Amino acid sequence: MAIEPSPVHEQEREREREREYNHEPPDREPAAPTTTPSPSSIPSPAPHLSPRDKLVLFVLCAAQFMVALDFSVLNVALPVLGQDLGMSQSALQWAVTAFALPSGGFLLLVGRMGDLYGRRRLFLAGLALFGAASLLATFAWDPASFLAGRALQGLGAAAIVPTGMSLLTTTFPEGPARDRALGISGTLLSLGFTVGMVAGGVLTDAFGWRSTMGLLTLFALIVLPLAPTLLPESRHTERPRLDVPGAVTVTGGLLALIYALSTAAERGFGSADVIATLVVGVALLTLFGYVESRTAEPLVSLPMLRRRTVAWGNLGGLVTFSMMSTVIFVLTLYLQETLRLSAFETGLVFGVVGVMSAVAGTYAPKVIGRLGARRTLVASLAGQGAFIASLLALGTGGWSVWLATVAVSLACMCHLGAIISYGLTVTSGVPDHEQGLATGLVTSTQQVGLTLGIPLLGILATTAPTLLSGVHTVVALDATIVLGAAVLVAIGLGRRTSGAVEPEPLGLR
Repeated sequence: MAIEPSPVHEQEREREREREYNHEPPDREPAAPTTTPSPSSIPSPAPHLSPRDKLVLFVLCAAQFMVALDFSVLNVALPVLGQDLGMSQSALQWAVTAFALPSGGFLLLVGRMGDLYGRRRLFLAGLALFGAASLLATFAWDPASFLAGRALQGLGAAAIVPTGMSLLTTTFPEGPARDRALGISGTLLSLGFTVGMVAGGVLTDAFGWRSTMGLLTLFALIVLPLAPTLLPESRHTERPRLDVPGAVTVTGGLLALIYALSTAAERGFGSADVIATLVVGVALLTLFGYVESRTAEPLVSLPMLRRRTVAWGNLGGLVTFSMMSTVIFVLTLYLQETLRLSAFETGLVFGVVGVMSAVAGTYAPKVIGRLGARRTLVASLAGQGAFIASLLALGTGGWSVWLATVAVSLACMCHLGAIISYGLTVTSGVPDHEQGLATGLVTSTQQVGLTLGIPLLGILATTAPTLLSGVHTVVALDATIVLGAAVLVAIGLGRRTSGAVEPEPLGLR
């Protein structure tokens, strides 16, 4: 008769798998093995993906790439768009904010809904909504219809990103196969932001701003027919109640926080409405923490947030996304306004950056296989910060183009390593039924990072006496934040447990 393993033994095995995966020493001496390990227990260094696995990976990664593309493809087109639709310069920020508000604000809620009601179902609904919204934005006839399309795109992205990541982590088992899948996904996520900047300028010059939204519609039309037949359904085995108070407070708090940071770039942090919205956002997120600690079936598991891998891993992800997007933003202004490069020449610079990012995405899983996800995260943050710091040497001479190209390319290679390793750090050891929650936290970090970096630091470049001095200020602060995060993450993830079964929680006393 088979003996069922006890929960304690299951927890011990889960902890052992997490330590082995992250190259940690055991908490205590393991007992002598009673059987010889089977060959199947040894992870394969080069996982084989079947043709179907590759198609599944293509669908999920194409959807993530599409959303990342949406973050930047419209940036270059904004002046032309404003003239065509009659939007004032101050109103153009809403072309970005209308997308960022729902995409960042609803991520945790939709990620949890996917856990409960089916991730594939929510993923398909998000794809359909995103495609329809992109079509609306393509043929918008006035500012209201365009902004409505952008907001619906953001809501569709809020469904696509967390459910797509959950489907990826539940489809590919933890280990080399998931490393490779997340490596490809992370590469395309970063490339999407960079390619969007290049493609936006080319498409706008050739076909007008509407073609940027048409490109997103085309992506959705390619992915949507393939997804239903390829993707398996995945959901929580039980049907707990949805945490409505938690959903209301966290969604409202994120919406308020993102709105405040997005509008502060134009109105300044001293504006009354920005201050009021920040206070509301912080108050709602604080209330969210209180609600979750009192709810039997919470939207966010506070014990999960106390896992040091989740807490410190997400800190690393937040910093790498927010600070890299800020550098790319200020360099776009610097190359065109200070060095007088054309949009095409600026596109070539970022094209080189994109190629180097793709190379980094190919080799990052191999580095993680040698160093472990946590050490790779720390090393990648340190490298990103160091190469960003080298941009302090930028000047007005033509040689600065080469410095910018090389330094940002190397920084983006480290950035890719940080993206992949932080995703692995946060999701490793998490049971399948909580993957939606874990990946919801990962993708919330990504979206919030992409949203808040530019408002926080980008304004320093545009309001400085000269753009070059502003770029130097932003680069110095950016590098300091990234290097400081590398130190904090190294300390936070480096602490060892002492005979504990579960990973050590983040101690905030």
